[in-house]
Amino acid sequence: MPELPEVETIKRVIEPQIQGLTVTKVTVKRPEVTAYPEADEFCRRITGQSISHMARRGKFLVIQLSSNDRVILHLRMTGCLLLTPADFPEEKHTHIIFQLSNNKELRFSDTRRFGRFWLLGADESDTYSGMNKLGIEPFDAELTVEYLNTHLGKRKKTIKECLLEQTIVAGIGNIYSDEILFTAQIYPARPANSLNIDEWERLVIVIRERLSYFIEKNQITAEEYLETKGQDYRNTPFLQVYGHEGSPCPICGETLHRITVGGRGSVYCPVCQT
Repeated sequence: MPELPEVETIKRVIEPQIQGLTVTKVTVKRPEVTAYPEADEFCRRITGQSISHMARRGKFLVIQLSSNDRVILHLRMTGCLLLTPADFPEEKHTHIIFQLSNNKELRFSDTRRFGRFWLLGADESDTYSGMNKLGIEPFDAELTVEYLNTHLGKRKKTIKECLLEQTIVAGIGNIYSDEILFTAQIYPARPANSLNIDEWERLVIVIRERLSYFIEKNQITAEEYLETKGQDYRNTPFLQVYGHEGSPCPICGETLHRITVGGRGSVYCPVCQT
């Protein structure tokens, strides 16, 4: 699943290319992908509107329209957003196409069909997407030792599971929780209530630093993004532990181990993360 760095990358690539353009037509090929409203109304209401800007909230993308209506998108496991020329070969699992006024198309494809769109009016409360339940952003000033300790300091749940809770800090998933905990030298299966103040302080610093680092490493041009069909910009070469079980720890050389925490695979160093 794309996590915060990947979703931020998509926003940064797509937004400059679609700002100010008008949506001339919307085609929905899989009606279940438009979670709200129904596909026909979804298409009707967007057609003719211009695009103001894009935003990211946690793992959600928001396309703000000229009327202050907003299109909310969650990519889920395999969703991909691609801006293409109108005659560009269409991906096999393309479910929604927004035709734009510059003869380009904003296309959403999704192999597993878990991704969802919601269209909300200017004054309409979001009781549909779940975005209103998100916690603070990792880069918000509110992310402090006091915040984490207050929300998690008494929890018996593992710190890995706590980092995955989108209602506390939005945008962190399985990949970057492993990377954050490795850099912070915290064992992923530790109960959150066993962390001390120094460890909470390290987490605050490392959450921001690691996510910033991976956003930077994700940088890609619009041309490269299109050429690779939005699939080849991820941080695999820069990940230190995720996906590297059985390899030497990049810090101490000990073999990295994999365990299951809260139903999710977690890779850690048994020496650096005692």
